[in-house]
Amino acid sequence: MPLDFEFTEEQNMFRDTARDFGKNEIEPLIEECEKEEEFPKELFPKLGEMGFLGIVFPEEYGGVGLDKVTDCIFAEEMGKINAGIAMCINAHTSLALFPTYKFGTEEQKQKYLVPGIAGQKIGALGLTEPNAGSDARSIRTQAVKEGNKYILNGTKTWITNGCMADFTVVAAYTDKSKKGEGISLFIVEKGFPGFKVSGKIHKLGHKAADTGELVFENCEVPEENLLVGEGGFERAMATLLGARITHAAKSVGMAQAAFEYALQYSKDREAFGRPISKFQAISFKLADMAVKIETARLMVYKAAWLYSQGKRCVKEASMAKLYAAEVVQWVAIEAVQILGGYGYGVEYPVERYYRDAKLASLTEGTSEIQHIIIARELGI
Repeated sequence: MPLDFEFTEEQNMFRDTARDFGKNEIEPLIEECEKEEEFPKELFPKLGEMGFLGIVFPEEYGGVGLDKVTDCIFAEEMGKINAGIAMCINAHTSLALFPTYKFGTEEQKQKYLVPGIAGQKIGALGLTEPNAGSDARSIRTQAVKEGNKYILNGTKTWITNGCMADFTVVAAYTDKSKKGEGISLFIVEKGFPGFKVSGKIHKLGHKAADTGELVFENCEVPEENLLVGEGGFERAMATLLGARITHAAKSVGMAQAAFEYALQYSKDREAFGRPISKFQAISFKLADMAVKIETARLMVYKAAWLYSQGKRCVKEASMAKLYAAEVVQWVAIEAVQILGGYGYGVEYPVERYYRDAKLASLTEGTSEIQHIIIARELGI
């Protein structure tokens, strides 16, 4: 089969629809969301109505039934609009809805997946803890079976959608003697006895993203809310595989936004009697930015295509995530440099791109973890 680097007509139409949605529904909200550090929850029903929350899920649950490539097209467009808002959407679909669909019972799917796709319920993933980030096997949250319910105790932190989520997929040990293999996954609803949000986390960037710390103190979870029994660690890693590809697409979108702004600025800004884009020092920066972004984009969509085909893509997903994270940080730095002093001012968006870009190397598995995974896949 010949190689084809073109999106289908349907995918191009989808991109246009996503772009229009971002411009009309999200862009007017950005300034206030960034200032108040709040995600506009009213977006979720609108996203659901447009089908953007169910791109990869079957029509029988209200989804659209498309592939990971289309999912990444949407993630890239959202990354261009606002990193924080894009992050919350990704966390909802890739980290909460995906494991519910992949591993949940039919009852769980009807209760959480269907309203999640419609934007009527917001989901989150509770994996990271104060003393367990990259080393997810070292989580301390535990769940003990008592009759027809589980009792959860522990703390989760840096949880995207944590403050506003209606339900959270929570990782906890049900058998501490089996490191990793003894982890189970639970669906914990807001309002369950013993579950509380202890506070919002304030961040350098991604200010529009809802990020919180969750505390479980003898939290009562009905046994029917057990999503995955022991062996939940591997299921969590399977969830992160797809999420890393989507996150890489978001990083490409962020980089593209920074590049486009710097490019236009360089054409408008004059120095020594001509646009600064005509100076080799600036034009070479822009050329390098374009090359790196296009390379990252190709890596993302290759990984997305492999994922959609059901092919093994652990190495490719980590490569795309790692490289896109490096590219968006570098491009954001260069965009600030091209704008000079204006790039350092809050009146111009490149300052926000610069702050937002750093998270790409930290979340969904740090860049160091991606190096470890790639090395392992190379047989090292």
